[in-house]
Amino acid sequence: MTALRLAAIAVATFIAWPATAQSTAPQPNPLLEAGRINARLAIEYMKREQLQVAQEKIEKALLQNPRDLSVQLAAGVVFERLQDTRRAEKHFRQALRADATSPEAQNSLGAFLCRHKDHKKGEEMFLKAANNPVYRTPEVAYTNAGVCARSAGELERAERYLRQALAVKSVYPETFVQLAGVMHDRGNHLQARAFIERFLATAPATADALLLGHQIEMALKDRAAAAVFSERLRKEFPGSVQLRVLDDLERRNTG
Repeated sequence: MTALRLAAIAVATFIAWPATAQSTAPQPNPLLEAGRINARLAIEYMKREQLQVAQEKIEKALLQNPRDLSVQLAAGVVFERLQDTRRAEKHFRQALRADATSPEAQNSLGAFLCRHKDHKKGEEMFLKAANNPVYRTPEVAYTNAGVCARSAGELERAERYLRQALAVKSVYPETFVQLAGVMHDRGNHLQARAFIERFLATAPATADALLLGHQIEMALKDRAAAAVFSERLRKEFPGSVQLRVLDDLERRNTG
C-alpha cells in the first residue's frame, strides 16, 4: 500500500472557499471575488488535466487577490501538480502567513513537506493543526502525522499518532487502514488483520486495502483468507496497479 496517502493530500478538496455573499450582506470586492473564482477554476482545470489553463487561471487569481488564504492554497496545489516545487512551497507558506492560525494551511504545508521528505517539519505542522482549537477534524491531522512518520520509517511514532487519531474519533476508516499497514510493518499481523477488518466494515474496499489484506493473511500463513482478498482485488479492481503488484508477488511465491 502507498504509505504517503495523506488525508490532506487531496488538499484541493479541503480549501475553505468563502461562502457566496447573501443579498443582505455587504457586497464583496469584485476584484477579490474574481480572484477566488479563478482559483476555483484553476483547481477544476487541474483535476481535468488541463494544466496550461489551470496555470493561467491561478496566475490571474494571484494578481487579483494575492493575500487570500484559499487563493494561496490553490496556488500551492496547482504549482505542485506542475512539478514546480519551489513555487508550490512558497505559496503554501504564504497561505500560512495569510492566516497563521488556519488549520487548513497548517495541514496543507505539512502534507507538502512530507511528500517532499521533510518529515520532521511535516509532522510538526500536522501536530499544530491537530492541536488547533478551531480545527473540527483533528483526527485527520493526527492520521496525516502517522502517515508521515511511517514514510520516514518511524513506526513506533506512527502508531502513536494513529492511536491519537482514534482517541479523538473512534471510527475513522483512514486511520484503520493506516494502522493495519503500520502493524503489518511492525510484524504484528494479528492486530493488522483486526484493523483491516475494521476498515472494510466501515468503508468501501480500495485496491490498496485489498492488497494489504492479502499480504497480512500471507504473513499469517492463512492462504485461504489471502485468496479471498486476491479474488476481490481481481474482480473489483481488474486494471489496478495493485493487481499487477499482486501478480508479481504470486509469481515470486510460486517460482
